[in-house]
Amino acid sequence: MGRGFLTGRIKRVEDLASDDFRRNVPRFQGESFAQNLKLVERVGEIASRKGVTTGQLVLAWLLAQGKEVVPIPGTTRRKHLEENNAALDIELTESDLSELASAMPPGAVIGMRQPEAMMRLSNL
Repeated sequence: MGRGFLTGRIKRVEDLASDDFRRNVPRFQGESFAQNLKLVERVGEIASRKGVTTGQLVLAWLLAQGKEVVPIPGTTRRKHLEENNAALDIELTESDLSELASAMPPGAVIGMRQPEAMMRLSNL
């Protein structure tokens, strides 16, 4: 989810290993990182009030967008798979959905998803 950003587990660039590819991703650099972290923190506050993890809330929010939206979270640990699965049981009210839309409006994320060279390759 957002290359791990939306789980709420990444708080500082230093949380990433020195050889982690995300250090080269524009969304994880400089002012972009700082601004994007503020968005994640706002979503995290909502998750905390609902008693769920940020990742669970994000998945529940995606699931609430309609049947044509199918989130496919990647995971390498059974614990995270079980945590993700619990998102199916989260009920979001209209108020929750409105608050989430306000906290993370379209276009609010700053920085490209990939380094520029990778973006050029994907546009071939």
